[in-house]
Amino acid sequence: MSIKKKGTVTIVALALGILFYCAFYTGWARAASPPVPGISLNVGTSNNPQDVSQSLQILLMLTVLSLAPAILIMMTSFIRIIVVLSFLRSALATQQMPPNQVLVGLALFLTFFIMAPTFQQVNTVAVQPYLQGQVTQAEAFQRGMEPLRSFMFKQTRQEDLALFMSLSNLPKPNSYVDIPTYVVIPAFAISELKTAFEIGFILFVPFLIIDMVVASTLMSMGMMMLPPMMISLPFKLLLFIMVDGWALVVKSLVLSFH
Repeated sequence: MSIKKKGTVTIVALALGILFYCAFYTGWARAASPPVPGISLNVGTSNNPQDVSQSLQILLMLTVLSLAPAILIMMTSFIRIIVVLSFLRSALATQQMPPNQVLVGLALFLTFFIMAPTFQQVNTVAVQPYLQGQVTQAEAFQRGMEPLRSFMFKQTRQEDLALFMSLSNLPKPNSYVDIPTYVVIPAFAISELKTAFEIGFILFVPFLIIDMVVASTLMSMGMMMLPPMMISLPFKLLLFIMVDGWALVVKSLVLSFH
């Protein structure tokens, strides 16, 4: 066989090998790769009223989930706790210590601790009966709101309720049952803010006294250029540590809801 024929046979064999390898490898790769699910979205008319009802239920559930942060903030003890903790940080003059993430996390866990009996009652009277099919969705919602309304009524001042009742032009109620929820929520919010500001004022007093003593001492010594806040900060921290400040503040916050 001549050299030219040997070269031709070699090229043909190499080409067949490449084609065989490509075909085998491609088939093996397709067989080994997992199937990719297809997703389709169809929008059309429906003759079954149950389909429309399920769609409305899903829409209502998504709406409630989007409002969950507002519900957690405005209808629980979160308002009072986070405002008091912010006042405490300002009174200590520690600027960003503790950080905002720490304060919000502490406020959330204290909220869950304080609201645990209320949430358990909601689960008992509303969530579990609804999951078991014993009550309808509207009835479960009404049952679930009663423990939250009871909690808010206990923490809301009569003056704040009267304010929003007058602003809404509603007749004088005979009992708490006659007061709608959209009136209770803002009244509860401003009551919580007032209580939080009162606690914050009490927290400011001892630290303000330390600032005044340090400022007077520096002025009497003629040290006018030295910032009093820089000198008073260690004394504030020392006082807060000596009285076990965090435990005292947390205990006072929890007991304020009982």
